[in-house]
Amino acid sequence: MSIGGEDGYGDDVVDAYDEPRRPPVRVGRSMVTVVGVVVLLIAAIAFANRGGGDGAPGPDGANAESSARPTAPTGERPVDTETDGVPTGFPRTEQGAQSAAANYAVALGGTGMFDTERRHLLVDTLYTPEAAARIKGPQDEAYSEEFFARLGLTADGEAPAGMTFVSRTIPVGTKVTEYGDDGATVEVWYTSLIGMAGEESTTPVTTTWKTWTFDLRWNGSDWKIADDSQKDGPAPVPGDDRAATAEDISKAVEEYGGFTYAR
Repeated sequence: MSIGGEDGYGDDVVDAYDEPRRPPVRVGRSMVTVVGVVVLLIAAIAFANRGGGDGAPGPDGANAESSARPTAPTGERPVDTETDGVPTGFPRTEQGAQSAAANYAVALGGTGMFDTERRHLLVDTLYTPEAAARIKGPQDEAYSEEFFARLGLTADGEAPAGMTFVSRTIPVGTKVTEYGDDGATVEVWYTSLIGMAGEESTTPVTTTWKTWTFDLRWNGSDWKIADDSQKDGPAPVPGDDRAATAEDISKAVEEYGGFTYAR
C-alpha cells in the first residue's frame, strides 16, 4: 500500500481532510512504495466527509486496440498454501502474477495493517527484502496515534467498544502491462469498503474505486512486490441502493469471508 508526504507521508494526511487529495506523483521509488492502504483510507474518509462528488472518472489512457481480458475461470487453481494468513506460492506465469497481485491487494487493504506486528509480518511476506526494509520505518510513522484518531480508532489501532472498523479490498479485475521470467507489472482494479460501522460513527463505511499497480519480482519460488503505486478510478456512477444500517454492515463484515483469487 503507498503513503506520501514530506518523507513519504506527513502533510498529505492533513491535506486529505482539508481539501481534495492531489493525484499521486511518482517522486521516487522509496516514496512511491510507501503510498498504499493509508492513501486509500484517507481518500475514502475525506470523500465521506465531503458527502461525495458529482462526476465519475473514466479509465485513463484507454486503448481501443487492446481487447478486454475477462476475469473468468481459466483453468488455473487457487493456491492452497499460505504464509502468515496470506495465499502464497503462485506459479511463474502471467496468470500467477495476476493472482498474486489480486491476493496481495486484499491483504494490504485489510485491517491487519493497523496492527504493528501484523503489518510487519505482511510486509516481510509480500515485499522483497529490500522493499520491506525501505518502507517499514515510514509506515510505522504513518500509522500514528493521530492518524488512528482521524479514523475513529483507539491509540492501538482498534475500534472503540460497540464499533466495527471496516477496511476491505475487493479486486474487480487484473491486467498485465509488462511480463518477463523474472518480473511482471500488474494492475489491479478494485473497489474497497472503508469506515467505521456504529451508531455513533462520524466516518460511516463508504466505497472507493482505485487501480493498484504492482511491480513484482520472481524470487525463485513466488512473486514479491518490489514497488507499488495507486491512482483513482475508474469509478462507476453510484447506484440508487439504500444505505444499510451500521448494525447490518457490522454483521455482514463479520459473517461474510473473503476469497482467494485465481486468474
